[in-house]
Amino acid sequence: MSIEVGSVVNGVVTGITNFGAFVELDGGETGLVHISEVADAYVKDVKNYLKVNEEVNVKVISVDDDGKIGLSIKQLSDKNKRKKFTKAPRKSFDDMMSDFLKESSEKQQDLRRSLEKRSGNVR
Repeated sequence: MSIEVGSVVNGVVTGITNFGAFVELDGGETGLVHISEVADAYVKDVKNYLKVNEEVNVKVISVDDDGKIGLSIKQLSDKNKRKKFTKAPRKSFDDMMSDFLKESSEKQQDLRRSLEKRSGNVR
């Protein structure tokens, strides 16, 4: 199977490390989803986002001369976000503000949990 940069392929997570996840692609080749390419949010532990044997869709972002394949999950979600905003019906200002406040609140909760874990005050 020829892997081309920019293509979206299916694969299975075969291993998780502190720097990312290895994904076996259809055709038997293996690529790496670096921790920075797992999600839009800050990822401290890849295991919070992916599990071994989980089936995932990934975007091929690089193939170097040694045959190492760089993959991204995050860039697929970015593509979906752009599509959502460009093809969705226009929202009112109140709806957009409500969406923003909800997303902001969720991000604040994630930050609070992260800070609580660091300080040892896990609830």
